[in-house]
Amino acid sequence: MKRLRNQKRALFSIFAAMLLPLLHPVIVRSQTRLRLATLLPQGSSQYHALEEMGQQWKTSTGGALTLTIYPGGTMGGEEETIRRLRLGQLQAATLSAAGLSSIDPAVGAIEKIPMLFHSLDEMEYVCSKMQPDLEKRLEQKGFVALSWTDAGWIHIISRQPFTTPEEFKSKKSKVFVTSSDTDEASIINSLGFQAVPLEWSDVLISLQTGLVDTVPVTPFYALASQFDLAAKNLLEVNYVPLVGATVMTKRAWDALTADQQAKVLKAAAEAGKKIRALSRAESLEAIEAMKKRGLQVRPVPQDLEDDWRRFAEAVYPKMRGTMIPADAFDKALSFVAEYRAAHKAGR
Repeated sequence: MKRLRNQKRALFSIFAAMLLPLLHPVIVRSQTRLRLATLLPQGSSQYHALEEMGQQWKTSTGGALTLTIYPGGTMGGEEETIRRLRLGQLQAATLSAAGLSSIDPAVGAIEKIPMLFHSLDEMEYVCSKMQPDLEKRLEQKGFVALSWTDAGWIHIISRQPFTTPEEFKSKKSKVFVTSSDTDEASIINSLGFQAVPLEWSDVLISLQTGLVDTVPVTPFYALASQFDLAAKNLLEVNYVPLVGATVMTKRAWDALTADQQAKVLKAAAEAGKKIRALSRAESLEAIEAMKKRGLQVRPVPQDLEDDWRRFAEAVYPKMRGTMIPADAFDKALSFVAEYRAAHKAGR
């Protein structure tokens, strides 16, 4: 009997050993770890919206999907993040339209054209019209857009005060541009300013040392990064909106089941809406908080806004076909005109 039991144990062990390699791939496939990078600071409400998105992915898929977030540029700037996505070191990222332009420059049409939009409603209309085409372009480059969002207006903060385009030009400002945006740097330099390409993580020390003196930025990001401690002036001109999207590599997307894809999209859309609402509200709160720390806000009345718009529009011919593909540039202007015509008729 004892010998028989030993033989059974031996046979069971052999059977288990043969079965284990067959079971192991199933266990591996049942769980997918996704890594997402973003410039959003850890602890910010926008970061928490991404955390909630990740928790929804995990809960709705029964733990099959888990999300790890790398905030605050810990994976590098947006260009470096995109490089890591292509290498498979990351599977997802929340990027600005400027960063997404590194994947396809047509995305720049919804963010980079200065003072194109008169209101955020205009911007939302144009984005909704252009997003289907932009999503196709991104997919052709290996990325799937999970959701789009915005963070309200980018304003201009500076070490030196100015209110008019003439004062801005006379300062010969040293303007921050992201290190990957060589076309924007060329345009700024052609206007008589000095473009200083940097990563966002280097902006504060550069403001403190005077390497740069002018930064286009959203108020909530300026407050979170303490830019206002070195640059005490904010020009209240609605320069461009900060538009962005959460994207996933197509390789990671295709590895998901159809059910998982639907749940990922649903949670990402909810996160995008939260980020939009929180960012717009916090931009106003951030300006008030920075004013208490000594920030000087320089209002822009209508006649002065018209001067700034003329100054900005003079740059458009330099942007079209270089920084932004001509067809995408023309579509953005066409949809703006379409929106204004419809609302003028409505009034």
